[in-house]
Amino acid sequence: MKLVSQFKSFLTDTVNLNQTRLDALESNVEAIKNFVRQCDWDPKIKSFYPQGSWAHDTIIKPVDGGEFDADLLVMVEPVKDWTAADYVKSLGKVFADSSTYGDKCKTWDYCVTITYAGDRKVDIAPCVLGRQIPGRLEVCNKPLDSFERSEPVGYTEWLKKQNGYSGGNSFRKITRLLKYLRDIKTTFTCPSVLLTTLLASHIHWTDKDSDSFADVPTTLKTVMGRLDDWLQARPAKPIIANPHLTSEDLASCWSEVQYSNFRNFINKYRKWIDEAYDEPDRSASITAWRRIFGDDFAKGEEVLTKASVSEGTSLVGRLLASTAAHLDELVDAVANYGVRILPSDFFAPPHMHAPRWPRAETFTRNVQVVAKWSGSKSAANGRPLQREEVLHRYGGIWFDVTVNGGQELPAGYRVQWRITNTGIMAMALNAGRGDFYAPHSGNRRWEELSYRGVHLVEAFIIRRDDDKLVGQSDPFPVIIE
Repeated sequence: MKLVSQFKSFLTDTVNLNQTRLDALESNVEAIKNFVRQCDWDPKIKSFYPQGSWAHDTIIKPVDGGEFDADLLVMVEPVKDWTAADYVKSLGKVFADSSTYGDKCKTWDYCVTITYAGDRKVDIAPCVLGRQIPGRLEVCNKPLDSFERSEPVGYTEWLKKQNGYSGGNSFRKITRLLKYLRDIKTTFTCPSVLLTTLLASHIHWTDKDSDSFADVPTTLKTVMGRLDDWLQARPAKPIIANPHLTSEDLASCWSEVQYSNFRNFINKYRKWIDEAYDEPDRSASITAWRRIFGDDFAKGEEVLTKASVSEGTSLVGRLLASTAAHLDELVDAVANYGVRILPSDFFAPPHMHAPRWPRAETFTRNVQVVAKWSGSKSAANGRPLQREEVLHRYGGIWFDVTVNGGQELPAGYRVQWRITNTGIMAMALNAGRGDFYAPHSGNRRWEELSYRGVHLVEAFIIRRDDDKLVGQSDPFPVIIE
């Protein structure tokens, strides 16, 4: 089903950057413009021009709650005898010397970045107009001290034209959806400008007012189908030219491995989108769309009827063996129906070790497991995981623990983690792991995503002075496909 109203709510409530933050950004940008106009920077300013996702109206809310950024070009006339590096360094200096921006700014290769309290960033980049050829725009590469041709105005106008062909602003909306998909799944690498170009290039003037672009989900299905067909016809990484600067290959940032991975996952998500769109049952369609975009899609709507729960439970009964070395199809069943279809004895397989600490007289189950996905154990940042989120065999999870609905564990207590693997590969290669393990850092435990299966992670709280068990979390299911 198309579920047009659910897509509208999902974009408004989850994907789109909210208007309050956009208004704050606009205010900051106006203040920056006024500062640059009034400061003693030598170049003569011709105009300012937004670029990037802010200019293209494809900006999204950061999925990890972090900063969003906006790009602003300051168009200037050339200064005699200045090199490319002079423009960037001198602009950085006037910001650094300012009482308003001195503690907020940092100079990079092409731009100066102003950071606002961890919420947003504005990148201001000098762009020199007509240095050697009238009308030509050039950005400034500080490390190489070189001028590089750029066509931000023409590129933005091209995107506006492509969006007009799609109707109902649907190109911009599906671009936001696919950027959101990229950021929550983290299964492929594709810079926003490259992703936006690939999507826009598969919209044509003949599409205007056509049924293939009737609404957002239909546009999503149409463009993803065309993109997948195009990618499958190109096993090797192609050149993807900037449509307004054909000498620029936007795919140069990709390795062959990254391209191949992108190609494979677009094919996979194209099939998922087709299945969700074509599913005639509303409840099953919501479940299928959630497989793609997560549980915030159609948030708050109950999708599992008694019949579907019964169907899922029956399926699990056929798939489960007497041990936890269950068939791989169980993962797909849990991904579709949720862990509620699993029988209670699934959460206590024979190879799971019992706690070895005596239970204290006062014992609580008000213990919560908090999980964050990360590409590596040493990565600085992680993405919060939703319970029952389906994951791929890449990266790992940092598990942490809170008590009483979000409080830190007080002094005098320690944590032990029970990690229980299930699934054929995990059981065969990891010897039926179901024991207790110490944290790696503080109370946190790192686990690689290695084996397909439905695995279980639990936190146990032990009092240090008498080594008694005072608390235990519910199992946190880790579903790896």
